[in-house]
Amino acid sequence: MSQQPTADELVPTRTEGYKISEKKGIDELQNLDADDPSLAKWKDSLGLSHAKARFPNDKRMVVVQALVFQSGEHVIRMDVSSPEAIAKLQKTPVVIKEGVDYTFKIEFVVQHEVVSGLQFLQQIKRLGVSVEKMEEMCGSYGPKYENQEKTFPHSKAPSGMMARGTYTVKSKFIDDDNNVYLEWTWTMEIKKDWA
Repeated sequence: MSQQPTADELVPTRTEGYKISEKKGIDELQNLDADDPSLAKWKDSLGLSHAKARFPNDKRMVVVQALVFQSGEHVIRMDVSSPEAIAKLQKTPVVIKEGVDYTFKIEFVVQHEVVSGLQFLQQIKRLGVSVEKMEEMCGSYGPKYENQEKTFPHSKAPSGMMARGTYTVKSKFIDDDNNVYLEWTWTMEIKKDWA
């Protein structure tokens, strides 16, 4: 009997019957169908022919740089590039005005190998009760020196006196192989205004 995850766990939804294909390294991908010009062009678009690690001494395949909150002109860039940056983020709640439309964007670097099926998961709780859960597929990415990013669909912050207060947010960046590249908890405060 397999144990099913509870609603409080931050795990990606899996499609029944879907099987993850065998993982291939960059060298193997570069040599596949080497005589096919259209595949060579596609592989070049993934950066396979000139993949240079941005952080060569860092063995992680995905290095998450920031989670960016944007609502109109208000942009809040949450640095998650190091354990120290995450610790600082955890000490300072992110203040969001009630009722605003907003979106999140995640900035990251892929290095060393192709990563398939990147997903961003996020669960927001208030007083220990889950009020929102987000699961967004980001896609597959080849190694690239520059930051890559994914912007998620718009949401609306809760509003009203009962919605104001402190929320605990758990965020996770994971791939199809269940490799967790970053998982962190932070706090958001819904207030009547931005300050």
